[in-house]
Amino acid sequence: MNKNQSLPWDHPRFRSWIAVARACQLMQQSLARELAHLDIKPPHIDILINLFRFEGISQQELARKLLVGRSNMSMLLPQMEKRGLIERRGDKQDKRVLRLYLTAAGQRLTQEAMAIQTALIDRMLSHTPIEECEAMAAHMERLVGLLIAEERERPEPVGDQ
Repeated sequence: MNKNQSLPWDHPRFRSWIAVARACQLMQQSLARELAHLDIKPPHIDILINLFRFEGISQQELARKLLVGRSNMSMLLPQMEKRGLIERRGDKQDKRVLRLYLTAAGQRLTQEAMAIQTALIDRMLSHTPIEECEAMAAHMERLVGLLIAEERERPEPVGDQ
């Protein structure tokens, strides 16, 4: 290989992609450490916060918001239900649909977990000007949109229904 040849990892786009991936991984690890004493992990807080924001959301809508398959939901939700954090209720109009709700214990845990997550975010980004945070959010939201659009163009795997 020619030493003067440009290597993929030297390109700004490649470096950006890797930096985002590493940041996501490190953020998840930091959040997991901060939440450990509550006996929840980042996927749990994602569910709790969405149920806090969108009371009565269906399992399918929740899976779509979290960009996960129904199989992931079917593993996490029973654990959370068993712990008394959520409850599933049938939809009044469509008996095939299950709606998700936080219990009182789930609401308390969600508020505690959100406070922990907010403190972590504040600590990590306290030296970043708000304008940079806004620009970073805009760039990441655009990237998320592109990734979602690309994912929608792919056929759904047969086993994840």
